[in-house]
Amino acid sequence: MAALWIAHVTVTDAAAYGKYAELAGPALAKHGGEFIARAGRYVQLEGKERPRNVVARFPSVEAAVACYNSPEYQAALDHARGASERELLVVETTD
Repeated sequence: MAALWIAHVTVTDAAAYGKYAELAGPALAKHGGEFIARAGRYVQLEGKERPRNVVARFPSVEAAVACYNSPEYQAALDHARGASERELLVVETTD
C-alpha cells in the first residue's frame, strides 16, 4: 500500500529552511516520494495551526521511513533543526 508523509511546519529561519528544502526534495525522490501538496492554501479546522503543510506520496510506509532515516534526508534535516517547529507523520493509504 502507498503511504503519505505529512508535515506541518512553522519556519523560524527561512534561509536555513531553504537549504533543507533544497536537499529534501532529491532525498524524497530517491526513495520514490513525490510531493502532492507543498505550502498551498489550507483551512485549519482543528489543532495547532502551522503555516506550511506538506504532503508527499511514497510507494509504502517502509519506503517513507527509509527515506526519513537515509543519510541524504538526515543531512537535509540538519538544516531544518533549529530553523523550524514541525510535526511529521507517515500514514498508509487505503487505495
